[in-house]
Amino acid sequence: METGSGENTRVAGGEPVWTALPRGLLRMRRLLLVVWLGLLAVAAGLLPGLLAGPAWSAFALLPLALMVWGWVLLGRNWRSWRYAERADDLLISRGVLWHEETVVPYGRMQLVEVTSGPVERHFGLATVQLHTAAAATDATIPGLDPAEAERLRDRLTELGEARSAGL
Repeated sequence: METGSGENTRVAGGEPVWTALPRGLLRMRRLLLVVWLGLLAVAAGLLPGLLAGPAWSAFALLPLALMVWGWVLLGRNWRSWRYAERADDLLISRGVLWHEETVVPYGRMQLVEVTSGPVERHFGLATVQLHTAAAATDATIPGLDPAEAERLRDRLTELGEARSAGL
């Protein structure tokens, strides 16, 4: 699986070359998991421990167990995300239990936007959002390097304009 900038996106045999999401997305999501569930663990252990006795501070174990479980699930989810640029469309694949593959034809794209919230900017990440004529086929590629997100936006916009010229 390729983790680079999205270059070499097609193989001579017609099979797409998949591009994985950067590791920064996994780091960001895991940090958020640890922060929020860590705060919940402290609250769940401290409050009952102070109010009802030290034995009740064992309630902190539940958020800690959720943190371990979430850590593993976030890794599996991150590995499931990938995208491939083909000659006529963009493929986005994701999902662990329910695998979902979205095909977005370039000629159907109406808007391609790049967004980056404060947490994403801190981690140097951006999200590409694709809007099509049918709202159900809107697609998102999260956690990209901002330069790759802009390159992808420009390329998809260019290909979308070229494919929709005949409509």
